[in-house]
Amino acid sequence: MKYIFWLLIVGMVGATAISCRSTKKIQVAINKKDTAQVITVPENTANKAIDSIAFIKTVYSAIESNRIDFKTFNAKVKVNFEGSDGKNSDFNAFIRIRKDSVIWVSIIAALGISAFNVMITPDSVKMIDKIDKVVKLRSVEYLQDLVGIPITFKDLQDIIVGNPVYLDSNIVSYVKGDRTVSLLSIGNLFKHFLTVENGNYSIQHSKLDDVDDTRARTCDITYGSYENADNIHFSTYRKIAISEKAKLDIELQFKQFDFNAALSFPFNIPKNYKRQ
Repeated sequence: MKYIFWLLIVGMVGATAISCRSTKKIQVAINKKDTAQVITVPENTANKAIDSIAFIKTVYSAIESNRIDFKTFNAKVKVNFEGSDGKNSDFNAFIRIRKDSVIWVSIIAALGISAFNVMITPDSVKMIDKIDKVVKLRSVEYLQDLVGIPITFKDLQDIIVGNPVYLDSNIVSYVKGDRTVSLLSIGNLFKHFLTVENGNYSIQHSKLDDVDDTRARTCDITYGSYENADNIHFSTYRKIAISEKAKLDIELQFKQFDFNAALSFPFNIPKNYKRQ
């Protein structure tokens, strides 16, 4: 359970990854029902290249403008996960965030038992394991070691509230369809194939591939069931597929959520708990 707990945290906050594919292979993965025009930049014709670059800038700017800005975030999430053994499990997670300050998570296991509390700040990770009566105190680099990438606190809060992560301004190609637009960006760490809805540019799908083709990890995130609250367009459903040597599928259903309410972040360590 403890291993799954950390996989859940990593999955929710950006476990990425990655099987290096060519642009051509990635483009083939687009829904064939969506009539698409595939453009690679730069193009041979100067005018078309200028038009393509202008279009990419427009879409990229719209995606950046759509980033959810908030002071606090509060949610109840139903979590279902399936490991490489094919077994399904589920539990509830309560998440609270104070932007750029703290991420607080409480895991409620079967029969309503409070199993874990975790508090993440920009420089630390603290976990109370109520099952084994253990407290783990780590630097934020602990999460980075788990996923093998320099993930930041901002990355964590962005993935939870539904903002794109690892979207680089270096856009090398795009796919324009009837219902969606997809951008392929290449950064220092990842190739990111991001698909958004035409018109409102809400995120539909995110696929991250490591630029290092010796890695064999992959992470695929689907977004859906958008709802509006406090003028914020929020995805209440996420499906995350992570695979490397083992496979993990995580399904998140946000049953309750709100932004910018007054929140507390209780984290009391019992005196009889062993510290690790």
